[in-house]
Amino acid sequence: MITFESLCEKKDRIAVLGLGYVGLPLAVHLSGYFEVTGYDLNTGRIEELRAGHDRTLEIDKKNLLAADIFYTSNAEDLSECRLIIVAVPTPIDEYRIPDLNPLKSASSIVGKNIKKGSCIVFESTVFPGATEDVCVPIIAHESNMLFGKDFTAGYSPERINPGDKVHTLDKIIKIVSGSDQKTCLLLQKVYGKIITAGLHVASSIKVAEAAKVIENTQRDLNIALMNELAMIFDKMDIDTLEVLKAAGTKWNFLDFRPGLVGGHCIGVDPYYLTFKAESIGYHPEMILAGRRINDGMAKVVAEQTIKMLFNLRKSASELKVAILGLTFKENVPDLRNTRVIDIINELKEFGIDVLVHDPLAEPLEAKKYYGLDLQSLEKLKGVDAVILAVNHIMYEDMGLEGISQLCSGNRPLVIDIKSIFGPEEAKQLNIDYWRL
Repeated sequence: MITFESLCEKKDRIAVLGLGYVGLPLAVHLSGYFEVTGYDLNTGRIEELRAGHDRTLEIDKKNLLAADIFYTSNAEDLSECRLIIVAVPTPIDEYRIPDLNPLKSASSIVGKNIKKGSCIVFESTVFPGATEDVCVPIIAHESNMLFGKDFTAGYSPERINPGDKVHTLDKIIKIVSGSDQKTCLLLQKVYGKIITAGLHVASSIKVAEAAKVIENTQRDLNIALMNELAMIFDKMDIDTLEVLKAAGTKWNFLDFRPGLVGGHCIGVDPYYLTFKAESIGYHPEMILAGRRINDGMAKVVAEQTIKMLFNLRKSASELKVAILGLTFKENVPDLRNTRVIDIINELKEFGIDVLVHDPLAEPLEAKKYYGLDLQSLEKLKGVDAVILAVNHIMYEDMGLEGISQLCSGNRPLVIDIKSIFGPEEAKQLNIDYWRL
């Protein structure tokens, strides 16, 4: 079987399969100590990385070019690697059912190209049991090898926070697990070379899988509580942020804020757990309740916007609303599972003309996935209202006054989902203002 010594002596290679937000930083860090192959199906992505360009903005050009990584989209190159780390997306489909196709495809590719004595590690977020019940059988079938004898497996869940330049890969405690003690020890040594924050060894792969899936489920539920409180306080004409600041003076009050919950983690992972729970005969109530609240927040924002627009006494077809920000979170270009699109669709159903701006989103992706043509700020001037949906640094720098100047009329209307600004400032600037 593969050994830590053979990796350190560069007799064996490590492959990272999937070079997105998770895989690329991992490959870059590992390349400082080991021979690394970076594999991705997307040939365009491979060409960009070879040129030193990372469209996810996680790795800058200098560090990317300095990393000694062999980039490839040829699956046969994986046969030269004995430790293969799989970091592919695990999305949900339109019915909110886990879509394991990327994971199954990756497992098939690995199975067709591994050598005996290899170890395959999965970092993708899954439900407990997916690695051993779904992935391993595919690898065994495609390779015609015996699990535990000819190859082993591990699970070390990713904890990347896109756009976060403080809590980087090496500064986040890493959970590791293996199908046997020897494999687990190998992974401890490998990950230990790049993780300065330390490791937590899980007793089994299923424990590690479960730990990962509840991390974001817990966060989802806490945000759902804040969203429900925001709706209650809004009806009572109480500013939610002021309430949270006051409550936050207690040492054990948790600092969560209301908002849209999208992306490929918090808005997705709970469905993996509920899917598995229902498959074994348990119907989760609290988790799904939280999901319903969070999935409905875009409608709340859209309805509030329309309610405030009624004061203009225009027909819906005459109204124009600008949306600032389309990505799923601030200062990242990722459009996957953004809930801003729900606001846009709600407004369009009323016949309102919606104009969208985002300085980081890729225009071709916005058009491909959502049918949207991103606009310049200049094109947004003269709208009836602005919805500040994502707090990109660019919008914070514009300030409330700068954003309000996109509106026509004497009293601009600004909807501040992320609560970047405040009602007092808005009052001084004579702005109709609402924040979640």
